[in-house]
Amino acid sequence: MVQKTIQRLEHAPTLNTVLMVEHVLKNSREAIKLAELKRRLPKKVMHSTLLTILNYLQMGGKILISIKGIIWVYTPREELKNLIKRGIEM
Repeated sequence: MVQKTIQRLEHAPTLNTVLMVEHVLKNSREAIKLAELKRRLPKKVMHSTLLTILNYLQMGGKILISIKGIIWVYTPREELKNLIKRGIEM
C-alpha cells in the first residue's frame, strides 16, 4: 500500500495571492529577481508564502527559475495552436 504524505503549510497562500503573483510574472517582459518581484506586487506577501507559490508555479510548468531570475513560460493551448500553425515544419 502506497501512502501519500501531505506537507502541512504554515502559511498557505490564498487563490487571490497566487493569481496576483501570476499576473505580475505574466506581464513581466524579462526574467526578474525575487526582490524585484516583491517590489512589483501590489500587496506584501510573506517570504515563505511567496516561495511556496513559486514552487507551485514551477512544478506546474508555468514558470522557470534560474540564476538570472524568474520568468513566465506557460503558453495557453489556443496560443500554442496558433504558433504551431504559423511555424515551419521540419
